[in-house]
Amino acid sequence: MKADIGLIGLAVMGENLVLNMESKGFTVAVFNRSVGKVDKFISGRGAGKKFIGCDSVEALCASLERPRKIMLLVKAGEAVDDFIEQLIPYLQSGDIIIDGGNSHYPDTIRRSQYVESKGFLYVGAGVSGGEEGALLGPSIMPGGSDSAWPTLKPIFQTICAQTEQGEPCCEWVGAGGSGHFVKMVHNGIEYGDMQMICETYQLMKDGLGLSNEAMCNIFDDWNNSELDSYLVEITRDILGFKNEAGEAVIDLILDTAGQKGTGKWTAVTALDFGQPLTLIGEAVFARCLSSLKDERVVASGILSGPQAQSTGDKAALVADLKQALYASKIVSYAQGFQLLRAASQEYDWALKYGEIALMWRGGCIIRSVFLDKIKEAFDNDTGLVNLLLDPFFKQALEQAQQAWRRVVMESVRLGIPMPAISSALAYFDGYRTARLPANLLQAQRDYFGAHTYERVDKARGEYFHSNWTGRGGETSSSGYIV
Repeated sequence: MKADIGLIGLAVMGENLVLNMESKGFTVAVFNRSVGKVDKFISGRGAGKKFIGCDSVEALCASLERPRKIMLLVKAGEAVDDFIEQLIPYLQSGDIIIDGGNSHYPDTIRRSQYVESKGFLYVGAGVSGGEEGALLGPSIMPGGSDSAWPTLKPIFQTICAQTEQGEPCCEWVGAGGSGHFVKMVHNGIEYGDMQMICETYQLMKDGLGLSNEAMCNIFDDWNNSELDSYLVEITRDILGFKNEAGEAVIDLILDTAGQKGTGKWTAVTALDFGQPLTLIGEAVFARCLSSLKDERVVASGILSGPQAQSTGDKAALVADLKQALYASKIVSYAQGFQLLRAASQEYDWALKYGEIALMWRGGCIIRSVFLDKIKEAFDNDTGLVNLLLDPFFKQALEQAQQAWRRVVMESVRLGIPMPAISSALAYFDGYRTARLPANLLQAQRDYFGAHTYERVDKARGEYFHSNWTGRGGETSSSGYIV
């Protein structure tokens, strides 16, 4: 018996994903660097099922139907390159290596070119959904060697999550590192969503003095509205969860957040492409600030600020918070799709934004009913440059705007930080402003560095320099954008 697909890496995601594959009728060959894990799996969760346990890479390759399909679910970085080198001697033309981990997209571009130069196919597939998603159906975002997709499609679209209409949350993204790029942006949006939810939680807890039970009920209500999403749902569950001693676990958790790098990659890539992903950037920095726990404890005893709770109508502020979260969420996705658009132009990927929204509709961490509207927006206007300009989202922002502003003003008055939600509002105000103060900024640059400027009464692309001090002469700096 030959296996339909092989998988290397039996950690949480790998183990659950192969169980998913087997439950859908596929025979799966498995290998792990620590071979003991293979034996434990085959005699444990994989007992009596259609798995082939392998004790070497060579044995794994020998156990597979042609063309071989080998998926790596190992730690991003050197481990991926190591396994590629181990696999290549045992592959034949048309065989496919799939990296299902959180690899950085430039690495996937490099690896795709390298593996193709050897005569094989390479796919970087972003997989989202965590342990439960891997087992029951994740969102899968594959990209790389185009000719690999017809072979992988029957497997991936069978094991992935499905929308309520039965549409698979997996479609071919494009060439090179496009699959991992889309997954990176997904994770960046995830950072933003989580941070915004945390900010609403803190304003309710510290600004309104609400109990965990009250907040649990609020998030439950929100999850039955336009905010219906996986992250709002689990926030409700977390706020209602107690340990065996009857203690609220949320109150026992230290306020220092970890991160594995994908949010940072998104923010850095946005800077590289000159795209204003302000909200996601603030979400990353908020995690960095949380890690300075000891410094913050010391600072809290030195630096003063408002300590009062809100004296207004609590129900009204909660209603405003709901609108502020919704409006900020729209901005977060608008920024994310702006970055996707910039990358698609840079790499000639021809990304299909409506299909990307559909891939995120089920299985993944940012899944929500909200994504249906994003798909509709791009289906209605394939040339849409920013989600804020879509009629549905424009109207939603108009309806939420005053509540959004009240929330930010109240957070400032109370001294409660809301970096993501306030930055979303600042982006909205900046994007809708026809004339920003960058004319003064450009004058400053020209004054101290002769960097030149364009003029409102001349054609774009024509540059001028002023001798601001009378001592500078007429020589100017060449213009360029880093």
